Amino acid sequence: MKREQLHGYQRYCMEFVMKHPEALLILSMGLGKTVTSLYSIFDLLFDRFEVSKVLIIAPLRVCTSVWPEERLKWEGLDFLRMSVVTGSAKQRQAAIEHPADVYVINRENVKWLVEYLKEWPFDMVVIDELSSFKNHRSQRWKALKKIRPKIKRIVGLTGTPASNGLMDLWAEVFLIDGGKRLGRFIGKYREAYFRAAGMNPYTGVVYNYVPLPGAEERIYEKISDIAVSMKARDYLDMPDFVPVTHAVHMDRSERELYDELKKELLVTVDGEEIDAANAAVLTGKLLQMANGAIYTNDRGVIEVHRQKLYMLEDLIEQANGQNVLVAYWFQHDHDRILLHLREQGYQPRDIKTDADITDWNAGKIQVGLISPASAGHGLNIQRGGHILIWFSMIWSLEMYQQTNARLWRQGQMEVVTAHHIVCRDTVDEDVLDALEHKDVTQQKLIEAVKARIKGG
Repeated sequence: MKREQLHGYQRYCMEFVMKHPEALLILSMGLGKTVTSLYSIFDLLFDRFEVSKVLIIAPLRVCTSVWPEERLKWEGLDFLRMSVVTGSAKQRQAAIEHPADVYVINRENVKWLVEYLKEWPFDMVVIDELSSFKNHRSQRWKALKKIRPKIKRIVGLTGTPASNGLMDLWAEVFLIDGGKRLGRFIGKYREAYFRAAGMNPYTGVVYNYVPLPGAEERIYEKISDIAVSMKARDYLDMPDFVPVTHAVHMDRSERELYDELKKELLVTVDGEEIDAANAAVLTGKLLQMANGAIYTNDRGVIEVHRQKLYMLEDLIEQANGQNVLVAYWFQHDHDRILLHLREQGYQPRDIKTDADITDWNAGKIQVGLISPASAGHGLNIQRGGHILIWFSMIWSLEMYQQTNARLWRQGQMEVVTAHHIVCRDTVDEDVLDALEHKDVTQQKLIEAVKARIKGG
């Protein structure tokens, strides 16, 4: 992809980063913060010569996939030498010593990095998912605070926080500006913008705070000179709907199981022509495996991989407390999503009944689950959120468009982002390509199945 394809708001954000040594980009997930940051880094390194070595701090899976892949996807960015600092201590040490322009490290290893380096070499730091530094008591926050004076330029990337996440902004903004705007102490920040809403009557300990009237506006006003937020859509040319693809990869053992199950499918059509009659059935089986599980003949379930579940978990975290709607297709997708997210402390809920819809629109459901088969016309849920995650790909343009239209419709006040979790080297890629080109024909289906079953 070419630099000229960047949206106007992305170019605005780049210019903002150039002009502000302390910058905070508060934009919804899916709006291209990664490529915006990479081009900003490129220009600061090789055009303006204002920085010499850059550190990017990100979630682990984002370190190993998103940043390296975006670097290769966009024209000119492959000139950036990038070293990914993950793995064992020995692997991390080798990656840090490797000559590069940009070093990418997962947030869990920030404390290790600060302790390992005798001299801090990075004059620019980009924190991807700044919300993961919301706890000012955490080891990673304290480590970054310690070396913050040695950083000449810093950029924080985060999604728009939910109103109950405003308390967390103090620790995040502190790492950007050292406490200049929201104060140097969390206690003073609480007093200025919040009131106690829950207190233990025996100990007097406050366990819940709510923002004071007008607090959100005052907080954003305080940080407006260093921040670009979604509030900027009032003066930026923002798109209404942004589709985003997140690729996941099976590891070696998962791919071996996938290939073994695919061979069994090949046996079922051995000697037969793949036609419209069996192509739909085979597509269903291939899509199931791409999602991570497949039904057996007796309706049991074999798990193939968990990569989509891990990506879903990451995306929900990146939503930063904003409500997300998850579209699934197979019942085992639904069941595995429920189990996995509950294990992570979330409370996912189906959006089926009138009560569900009312609670969703009232913002009471952080993770809603919906099946495209039941997301037809007339389901008004656009007031409850603007982030849609496609866990499953579906071979129906009509159902795909109808599901997107549940959020992307009149009355929606935010940019709608539709995130597609796509398993690499599977039929997922064929389905998404067909949906994007609106070529969901029977012949296209047959060609895709032939390629995946008999080709690879």
